[in-house]
Amino acid sequence: MDSRKIVLLVGALFVAGITAFFARTLIAGSSAPQAAAMGRPAAPPPVTGPEVLVATRALPVGTILDATALKFQPWPQELVDGAYYIKAGTDLSKLLGTVVRNAVTAGQPVTKGALVSPGDRGFLAAALGPGMRAVTVSVSNQAAVAGFVFPGDRIDLVLTQTVTGGGDGQPLKVSETIMRNVRVLATDQRTDNLVGEDGKSRVSTFSTVTLEATPKMAEQLAVARTLGELSLSLRALADNSTELEEAIASGAVSMANRDPKSEKATMLRVATQPQVGSASFATGGDVSRFQRSTVPAKSATPVPNMSMPATAGTPGTAAPAVIQGPVVRVARGNSVTVVPVGGKN
Repeated sequence: MDSRKIVLLVGALFVAGITAFFARTLIAGSSAPQAAAMGRPAAPPPVTGPEVLVATRALPVGTILDATALKFQPWPQELVDGAYYIKAGTDLSKLLGTVVRNAVTAGQPVTKGALVSPGDRGFLAAALGPGMRAVTVSVSNQAAVAGFVFPGDRIDLVLTQTVTGGGDGQPLKVSETIMRNVRVLATDQRTDNLVGEDGKSRVSTFSTVTLEATPKMAEQLAVARTLGELSLSLRALADNSTELEEAIASGAVSMANRDPKSEKATMLRVATQPQVGSASFATGGDVSRFQRSTVPAKSATPVPNMSMPATAGTPGTAAPAVIQGPVVRVARGNSVTVVPVGGKN
């Protein structure tokens, strides 16, 4: 064999060996970080910017802020805006009770222009939902759940009244739930939760409560205040999901062929919609056997004897006669005669 060909063959084998060695080294080096990444994800680099105020959940327009709606979170320095609330110069307790004027998504910074403070112009109008009205009603300490109702809570309204009739017995006492899932806007003109030094809400009594209602509900509340006493019944947070399930089961709300976004919007609408009608009630007879369960009947009125002759002092009129005991009424044309049982016609 030619010596030149032998040299070329050896050189080719040497180059192939070096290439295979470097290829193996590269494959082994890249597989180790990949395996480590599959076993445990790498932690994101820490944010070294200042802490800004962000929303812990989605805050639609009209939301009354409480301590659970906001928190401070580190934010990149280059993305910090002058309208953000910086922890170093922000008193979080002063923001409780403010109302969201512009919607804020969960995890996003809250800007100063997105909130309206109590006493600012348009504060109550910002707290109201579209098409809603603010109505103030008077309540007693006992009827107001002893002060455990705060702005932002949802309540049921119970009307207690006394219904009189024409009978001689006791009147009918009845209570009925006239409205459900009504949002509280303020208590005694306060829209915050009176946070104490320990950071917890303080309980205080109040005599008036401002509610969010539809125009029709506002008219009904104006009438209800003249009928009897209004009481507040505090609702549990779980009641909204229960009523949504009932609405779906009854066919009032359909969740078929809905994407997650529209389904979430439907659930929010049902959870925040006040309800009126289909009122439940309880009478005095449901509580005590000595109370009525129906409206008292009208008492019997004396019936004049139309067949008696006219008196001398009033020509052409019949003198009324009060007849006691069982009677029989006899009609002859347009004349009605009342005859006691056993009497002569």
